[in-house]
This record gives sequence, structure tokens and C-alpha cells, in this order.
Amino acid sequence: MHIGFILDGNGRWASNKGLPRAIGHKKGAENVETILRHCIDIDIKRVTLYAFSTENWDRPVYEVKALMSLFKYYLNKKLTQLHAENVKVSIIGDIEPFPKIIKKYIQNLTNLTKHNDGMYLNLALNYGGRAEIVRATKRIGLQLLQKKISIEEVNEKSFSLNLDTGTEPYPDLIIRTAGERRLSNFLLWQSAYSELYFSDKTWPDFSKKDLELALDDYYSRTRKFGGLAITKSLKSSF
Repeated sequence: MHIGFILDGNGRWASNKGLPRAIGHKKGAENVETILRHCIDIDIKRVTLYAFSTENWDRPVYEVKALMSLFKYYLNKKLTQLHAENVKVSIIGDIEPFPKIIKKYIQNLTNLTKHNDGMYLNLALNYGGRAEIVRATKRIGLQLLQKKISIEEVNEKSFSLNLDTGTEPYPDLIIRTAGERRLSNFLLWQSAYSELYFSDKTWPDFSKKDLELALDDYYSRTRKFGGLAITKSLKSSF
């Protein structure tokens, strides 16, 4: 099973408590650890975290700096601990605008975990679904110009393979916190038939129990994929 998480409400959590927004992001990062480890415990094989969107650069400078500091710490210290739990970490998005030290930590982390095959964790960093689709279009355009493929070979399957996610299975379930009910440029192509679940809780307050509630809701649904209903139990198929 593949779950995508839109980690919303960190700053709101802090503001509601009269705390700096940076504290909310720190609390949210700590909750990522909790939820990821629970996903490992219940055998969720793939997780994609919407960690930093292309639009997040427009936030106040102090908030972006606080996020960069968190990334440096977690990419270099915390997430490397997942290596011992057989987690493979991959990045989707354009990391070029990040500081050199963060790009170095990303490279170190992906190299360290590249042969792991327990959980597959995608971190969406400087990611936007529209930008990803543009990148895929450019890749295909270049292949056409170089005559590596013909126009007849351009189809949904070949387009999908040129997305940042490549051969990754599409998300079965996307969970968004903090009461917002939209995708906000997250996995636009890949989520065409994903089930969506919205929680009113902010991300720092989203607990293991809340994840279980989301999964129970998912397993109660019938997925049609635009065709006939799938009548077999979703839970039994994962």
C-alpha cells in the first residue's frame, strides 16, 4: 500500500498556542518520526511526504530559514536512523535551489539507503505537481528531438515513467491534515484515482490512532477506477 501525506497545519498549531511558527514545524517533524515508525509497524510499504512545496519559498524569510535548519538536522541525523530499519529514501522534486549542505545530506541519505527494500519513503522537496508534469514533458521532448523515441510511443505509460516518481506505484490513499480539502499541487498526475482522506487535526496532533481511523475509512470504500466496482476486501489485498 502507498500512502501520501500532506503535512498541513504546523504553523497553525504553533500560532494557536501562542508559539513561533518554527516551533510548529519542529513539532511536525517529530510527528513524522512517530507516524513513519507506525507505518513500518503496520507494514505500509510506501509513503510519500509532502515536505516542502514549490510555493513554500514564498513564506516569510525567517520561516524558510527555520525549515532549512530542520531539513539539515533531519536529513543528516534523524532520517539516517531509518537505514537500520531497512527504509529506502528517495527524493521527488527539484532540489537544485536548496543550499549545498542540504543537497549533500540528501545525496548521502539516498546513497546510504539505496539498497534497502523494507519501506520505500519518498520525500517531496521543492515539489509541485505542475512543475513535475513540465519536467516530464521536457524529458519526453528531448527524447523525441534525439530520436530516441517516436511520437507514437508517447502515451500515458511512457509519460508516467518520465515523472519524478518513475516506476513508483501510484498512491492508494492521500491523507491531508488541518481541515483543508484540496491537493495543493501534490501528485496531480499520480492521484487521479487515489482515495482522499481529510483530517481536521493539525499535523503535529495527528496521531497513530488517527492514522488507523484513516485506514479503516479507506478499507471501507469500494474503488472503481472509472470502471466496475472492486468488490473484494481492500484490506485483504495488501
